[in-house]
Amino acid sequence: MQQGMVQTPLGRKIKVLIIDDSVTICRFLEATFSADPDFEVVGYALDPFEARERIKALSPDVLTLDVEMPKMDGVTFLKNLMRLHPMPVVMFSSLTDVGAAATLDSLEAGAVDFMPKHSARSGDDMGEYIKDLVRKVKAAAGAQMVKKSTVTIATPLPDLKALTTKLREGTRASSSLKRIIAIGASTGGPEALRHVVGPLSAMDCAFVISQHMPANFMPSFAERMNGQSDFKVAIAVDGEQLLPGHGYIAPGDRHLTLEKRPAGFFWKILDSAKVSGHRPSVDVLFKSVAMHASKQAIGVLLTGMGDDGAVGLKEMRDCGCVTLIQDKASSVVWGMPGRADALSAQDQTLELNQIAPAINKMLKSTG
Repeated sequence: MQQGMVQTPLGRKIKVLIIDDSVTICRFLEATFSADPDFEVVGYALDPFEARERIKALSPDVLTLDVEMPKMDGVTFLKNLMRLHPMPVVMFSSLTDVGAAATLDSLEAGAVDFMPKHSARSGDDMGEYIKDLVRKVKAAAGAQMVKKSTVTIATPLPDLKALTTKLREGTRASSSLKRIIAIGASTGGPEALRHVVGPLSAMDCAFVISQHMPANFMPSFAERMNGQSDFKVAIAVDGEQLLPGHGYIAPGDRHLTLEKRPAGFFWKILDSAKVSGHRPSVDVLFKSVAMHASKQAIGVLLTGMGDDGAVGLKEMRDCGCVTLIQDKASSVVWGMPGRADALSAQDQTLELNQIAPAINKMLKSTG
């Protein structure tokens, strides 16, 4: 095997098909991928109908797909593709409200990940942008295409007695707040979170999500989470007190940390440097929960590329919090939970469809 190819998820060159109505964008992406020895650009298509024929002829391993396409928009094309020929797709979208909503639609439809379209006016560093792009497309090529049926079918829960006992040994977060549920996710997270947050019924608790996502996308993401949950979900605000029945989203491009005061728990937002390559960082959130809410919280680490959150989850477990990770079979990318597993950071590994029922059952049987 050629040098530089050993780290590919497929053990060979990754065949990429680029789908975008802009020839300039196609050429930029082609040059970017061609500069990496792990990729083989098999071609590009300027509209979905051309893309359909090229997929049949070229058998790519992964697609990059523009959200805004002529003749048929990218989300509609993606839905048809996932119905007829499921395969890894990384979406490209503008940093607008419309682009954010369409991107979230595409993630629900089965896209593995997304990239915002780079703009010279955005202030992004081109080198970092290209590294992130290459990293995401490589991860997508090796991603597991999880069928929706495997998530929606109820799976019997394992024995939770030991976890329930551990949770019962803890204390209430406050007189009004039973526990804090801290959740971290990255690649595949928006869709996975829908299956965790939606069924949560512990309205005497509060949950918080740290999801890797651009700041421009966060309002749409929070609005969507709010619509999918019985909790009142919004982006966390600096100095805001945690309340039962509320869900909080870490703001984009800023770290979210927990603080304990005599009156209860409050959020503190930091503009400090990236941690584990991310801001917001799951590790930053989890470590603050471990420090200030030991034995008063539950930590959950979901699908995601990289290792962010693994060390923080280990700290949560070590200080007495109950910790859960998503299993490999139901994860799009088992990077973050896989690293947590290597550190023995979890009390229990669960299928995605088991996580919310397990949390509900444990909390119901504790004071």
